[in-house]
Amino acid sequence: MARQSFGVFGVVPLVAAVLAGCAGAPNLSSDGLPSDIAGRPTLAAVTTRNVAPDPRAAPWFGTKRAEARITQVRLTSPYMSGRFSMAATGLSDWKIQSVEPVSNLPVALASGGTGGRDVLVYVHGFNTSFEGAALDAARLSNALGFRGDTVMFSWPSRGEILGYMADRESALWSRDALEDTLNSLLSNPGIGRIHIVAHSMGGMLTVEALRQVYATNSGYMNRFGAVVFASPDIDIDGFSASVRRMGDFHRRMTVVSSTDDRALAISASLAGGRRVGRVEKARLEELGIKVVDASGLSSGLLRHDLFLSDSHVQKVIATAIEDSRRGGAMAAPVSIRTLQHGQAAAAAAPPPAQALPPAQALPAAQALPPAQALPPAQAVSPPPAVAAEPAAALPPSEPLPQ
Repeated sequence: MARQSFGVFGVVPLVAAVLAGCAGAPNLSSDGLPSDIAGRPTLAAVTTRNVAPDPRAAPWFGTKRAEARITQVRLTSPYMSGRFSMAATGLSDWKIQSVEPVSNLPVALASGGTGGRDVLVYVHGFNTSFEGAALDAARLSNALGFRGDTVMFSWPSRGEILGYMADRESALWSRDALEDTLNSLLSNPGIGRIHIVAHSMGGMLTVEALRQVYATNSGYMNRFGAVVFASPDIDIDGFSASVRRMGDFHRRMTVVSSTDDRALAISASLAGGRRVGRVEKARLEELGIKVVDASGLSSGLLRHDLFLSDSHVQKVIATAIEDSRRGGAMAAPVSIRTLQHGQAAAAAAPPPAQALPPAQALPAAQALPPAQALPPAQAVSPPPAVAAEPAAALPPSEPLPQ
């Protein structure tokens, strides 16, 4: 295996990732399970895909664009048999049991509305089905040992290798729905921190949505925890401009990059421009972003999904989430445009207006200097009269020829 290079800028040190990440499975809690989703295998899903002909059976949703819908996905957990289940051998995996429509995001229900329950939002990338995204969300939440609720946002990817440009347009088209989803979470009083893991093309969608949230609700961005871009398929110049537009929000961002990511090499040739997930970490560190250099960690064909397959990368992501939980105080939930019943709804009441500062007194007027008298007018002599010259007599007219 190639030498492991883990250059991390900021608060995520290499030694913590290596020492804690060498274990094959997440740490077990007092209930003997590695994560909350392992014991309560459900996740909330928001999708902008069209409903399949039979919405109660696989594939549940198609590949075309549609109005945003909220569903609850019930899964079969490989840990349901207890600590010594087949999950420990790796011979059992997650499966979707049912997908049911719901009217509101089923998150933070266990908190009783008192706040403090974190949420992990997963945004998938290119060439991914609804089912594949849901299973990846469950696997990721479990691998991170996440304590809280898991939400998956699924945009209408075609699920085809040759559908790159169509997927790119559908991802951008879904940014308003993702913005509304994030606003719904921001306004929920039962939620603590909101963490995001966005993969590949999903990173482009997430940056666009976050930029829109920042433009309208910048005072509530501290309710977000860790925002992780795993192998982000984003143009580096566009990404840099968006990061700078969002003030100090870059401090919450972590980028997992790899200079040997072959999938991003292909996307760079298709979309043009260098991709964030494949540039040298020094370029990203200039933006003040924490960077995980995963170059050389994979011997796979594309080397594009290390956040799902490599325990060291997963440990760094889990550490970023844990560090964000120890951050400063969060703003209270705010009434903003949210996602309800599959549609964006207007808030019942706008946030209170801020008092204007007291008016400052104008400086006293200064007296003008006294007017100076004008000099007396001098008499003007009229010009001498000019005698008119007598008009010259016209010559006598000549008779017309006969």
